[in-house]
Amino acid sequence: MTDIATILERELGAERLVGPGHEKLEDYGRDESPFPAYYPPDCAVLCDTTEQVAAVLRICAERNVVVTPRGAGSGMCGGALPIAGGVVLSTERMKRVIEINSDDLIAVVEPGVVTGDLAEAAEAAGMFYPPDPASLASCSIGGNAATNAGGLRAFKYGVTREYILGLEVALMGGEVLRCGRRTAKGVTGYDLVAGFVGSEGTFGVITELTVKLLPKPIAASTVLAVFADAVAAGACISTLLREGVRPAILEIADRASINYVRPKSRYRFPENAGAIVLIELDGDGETVARQMEQVGMRCDELGAIDVLIASDPAERRALWEARRLISPALKDHNRTKVNEDICVPRGKIVEMLARIDRVAAETGIEIAVFGHAGDGNLHVNLLSNEDPHDPDNRQRMLMGAKMVFAHTLELRGTLSGEHGIGLSKRDYMPMEQTEQVMEWQRRWKRMWDPAELLNPGKVLPPSTKRCSE
Repeated sequence: MTDIATILERELGAERLVGPGHEKLEDYGRDESPFPAYYPPDCAVLCDTTEQVAAVLRICAERNVVVTPRGAGSGMCGGALPIAGGVVLSTERMKRVIEINSDDLIAVVEPGVVTGDLAEAAEAAGMFYPPDPASLASCSIGGNAATNAGGLRAFKYGVTREYILGLEVALMGGEVLRCGRRTAKGVTGYDLVAGFVGSEGTFGVITELTVKLLPKPIAASTVLAVFADAVAAGACISTLLREGVRPAILEIADRASINYVRPKSRYRFPENAGAIVLIELDGDGETVARQMEQVGMRCDELGAIDVLIASDPAERRALWEARRLISPALKDHNRTKVNEDICVPRGKIVEMLARIDRVAAETGIEIAVFGHAGDGNLHVNLLSNEDPHDPDNRQRMLMGAKMVFAHTLELRGTLSGEHGIGLSKRDYMPMEQTEQVMEWQRRWKRMWDPAELLNPGKVLPPSTKRCSE
């Protein structure tokens, strides 16, 4: 492996290589997933251009060396962990906003652009990039595309896939492929873009993205409704959805989430808050004001202990800042935090919340729930202050997660709403998908990466088929 590092350094320059023994190399063996282990790569290459990405993939393919693509390293499922060693290919330096076009309502960007920076650039041009993962300030657009990230506004505006019009992708071996379009519509040939989005770096490395923008909404306002518990909050959400309320954001957080975030939040949550529902509507000012008053009154009728309508920008920022701080607060106060982003049909939210309470009672694991309730996408956080390396603690957390997954699938939900599968959920895939379906996906993977050198061991578990089959 020293040879591959030497070759890459010679081809790309020492300033782009984090080689064996470098103090920063350890950073490329971890991400935001709950894995306590460090997966050491043999080296990392920090590329600046598509040509450099292609060169790395060509050199490694010629020498049968595994490559793990990496964006900002903010993934929750171990998708960027170099579990087979080899080379980590980082796109973190590819940060150019190449074009913001207000006539075509598009932006062209490199994969290392931080999603929040893209949103700010669009806003400065009078436009709007809706996808907004909670890690907006640190995650990159390339990683968002690789995992088909969601976010708070997904209920009204959809997830990342709906905004990726075109891609430039480097394939294992060094070939560069351009697919998609920059027009609002287009049905020419098969939709390769949709195949790459959500493929978690197992098909190719994204080197450029053309994304759709929208006109910026004129006004927005937020309702905070406080409830006695999460089940009551979930019942309110289900009722609002049945009655046709369609906000930009519809979020829930339970008592544990609220209590953990209190010390970090500028907003002072009521002491009796057993759960909160956050609702944001956007559009023209008059319509938003009327709808927010109606929603606030309806929350009160549906059992809210307290209702706050926040139209002032500073008040709204404090509320949403508190929501985005929940996950970091849970992590800061617990040695182990396993964040499972299950998704159930919207009509099953109340039932799922009740089942999560049962899992907590049966296992003794503290569980905090928050998330995008308008989509049925709940972040179920299993928490522990025991040693994360202790096998018994690890086994207990895995058992709790598997119970949550089983309940999710019984309610006809899915294992992941937005984080992806990566490594952490790979071995649970047979709970949701048949071996036949997974085998067709393996064939698809081998089409793009015949030697299976690109991000191996992610998404799909090993085949159960015998060699003779």
